[in-house]
Amino acid sequence: MNFIVEKRINGVAREAISHEIDHVKAFEAGVVACEIEWNNKDPFFDRDLENFKRLHADGAISVGVIVTRGSSMQDELKAMVQRFAAERRLNSHAAVTAFGMSRTARQNREVERRIRAGQSYEEAWAGQFVSDKYGMATTHWSKLEDRVHRGVGNPCPLVLVGLPSSIVTFDEGLQLIDIEDEADALIEEGIASAEE
Repeated sequence: MNFIVEKRINGVAREAISHEIDHVKAFEAGVVACEIEWNNKDPFFDRDLENFKRLHADGAISVGVIVTRGSSMQDELKAMVQRFAAERRLNSHAAVTAFGMSRTARQNREVERRIRAGQSYEEAWAGQFVSDKYGMATTHWSKLEDRVHRGVGNPCPLVLVGLPSSIVTFDEGLQLIDIEDEADALIEEGIASAEE
């Protein structure tokens, strides 16, 4: 949803700022704005939190929600990707390509360098993949936590969700459930509590 905040002088628009939010839902008790930052560069947290701050100050939203990778997920990504590669026999460049993933020449050279250093193909590929895609300069819990502790986004009420590694399954005990109604009720209850 795009929020447009205009400054008007004698009925004439002089200045406008727009804020695009991933997900917005209005409840009777207020409006929830949610950003999902799975794998952007970490300055996106600054943008999200500042947008929440402005929109809350203007009365457009009641609470801001950010969903990102939690600490345990960030810490265990390489092991999870390596397990995925081993279970799907991604043990060569050809196997990765056949699986439907294209790699650059630079990425392939880095995997080969790691193999020469003694790693298995799966370990080398997982390490290179994670460092390229989910490195420390991307959006994850510790980067968000640092900003919130510095007061970025304050005073907008925030709900911050760091997804843990325990939610990742490899088809074991896979159980699909519909949680939309439960989530709506929890959010509405949280808005009502924040207003008290």
